Amino acid sequence: MSEYKQPDISLLGEEHVARYRETDGAVGYEWNGATCLLLTTKGRSSGEPRTVPLIFAADGDRSIVIASKGGAPEHPQWYQNLAASPGVEVQIKGDRFDAIARTVEGGEREHCWGLARAIWPNYDEYAARTTRVIPVVVLERAGG
Repeated sequence: MSEYKQPDISLLGEEHVARYRETDGAVGYEWNGATCLLLTTKGRSSGEPRTVPLIFAADGDRSIVIASKGGAPEHPQWYQNLAASPGVEVQIKGDRFDAIARTVEGGEREHCWGLARAIWPNYDEYAARTTRVIPVVVLERAGG
């Protein structure tokens, strides 16, 4: 049924963020065969910046990220933060820019899910693990 593959988790979380930033993505942009970006949201309670590494798919000038949390029953914190405040910062390799995050639905969601699934086939398994609809988010460069 599934193409699920256990990822190598030797580079995760804050260490992934630090190595990505130190090297402008030379370490961390490619992770388990997928492309990653750094997403910085504003903490909805603290107001403090929160940065996470996320797998992404490119769609022209847009970046697509999936709020899967491995199929957990609740949305990831980063998604809850951007839902409260959609102005975010993105880093792709050495390119850092402000962006607007938007959750997509319908046909646009299906298109974006397909692009993301091509990068990370495990998303289908994550969707099977949960009853929630996993949000698909498009990041669009601000002012562009």
